[in-house]
Amino acid sequence: MDRSRRPGTGGTRPATVPPTSSRLTVRKHKNRRRQGSAWARLPKPALIVDACGRALRRSLRGAALAGAIAAVGGGVWASYRWITTSPRFAITEIAIHGTHHVDPDQLRAALPIHVGGNVFVDLAAVGRAVRANPWVATAEVRRVLPHAIAIEIHEHVAAAVVALGDADQRYFADASGHPFKRVAGHASEGTGQPGDGDGADRLPLITGIARQAFTAAPEATSRTVRDAIAWAADWAAQARPALGEIHVDPHGTVTLHARAPAVAIQLGALGGPLDARLHTFDTAWAGLSDAERARARAIHLDGRSDHVTVAFAKD
Repeated sequence: MDRSRRPGTGGTRPATVPPTSSRLTVRKHKNRRRQGSAWARLPKPALIVDACGRALRRSLRGAALAGAIAAVGGGVWASYRWITTSPRFAITEIAIHGTHHVDPDQLRAALPIHVGGNVFVDLAAVGRAVRANPWVATAEVRRVLPHAIAIEIHEHVAAAVVALGDADQRYFADASGHPFKRVAGHASEGTGQPGDGDGADRLPLITGIARQAFTAAPEATSRTVRDAIAWAADWAAQARPALGEIHVDPHGTVTLHARAPAVAIQLGALGGPLDARLHTFDTAWAGLSDAERARARAIHLDGRSDHVTVAFAKD
């Protein structure tokens, strides 16, 4: 709307007329400062005494608790020091039971304890040191107060000797087929002490297994050794020529080598039923005369239970 056409304006803009009063109202603030001196604003003495009393009571409870904890801790530490240093708990005996191949004196020398030491030793560390001996299958270590350590040992039971690759690299293996101890040799003459080789010549010798095969597949190789041990046990269950070696070739074919007479019995692939093949051998062996048995060098059993091939030495 054109304001110049309002009545009384005369078409011109009137001069600005100052307002008679401002719309901005300034209120008078009250003086917020408290009247009186600083001493008058301090808490009353009774309030100060009450606050100090409460703080003192709280600090006394905390100090009493801290003192009690310190006393208990000091008592525990003193008891520990007395137990671990008192001659009353000095070791006078390290008893080792269940050994056959393990020399108890050599085992004691390898332990982290000794006679005269404190009986409160780390039994777990002692157990680890005992099980480090390759003949030890399991071991139980216990403390017999006030001054003895008892060690109960269960040794591995050697079921065969396994040659891994090189014929000189022979190891004792248990019934599960796992090699656990290298055969280091027989006892020294005149010492009267049994060596690692003691009894090894009375165990079946399993050959033909490459060290690389055992390294690449130890569980599969152990199964092969376990099956060969089972075959040797079945063979020895009847009156048959004593075995000197069980050879397992890379294809799994088993050949038994008897000692006397020196004859090789080829049984075929490892695995499967053995009774039929052993019955076939028994029948063929019974049909040979003593002279023919002495000249026999190889007996081949194939898949047919009624067929046997016997190779004789030349005259």
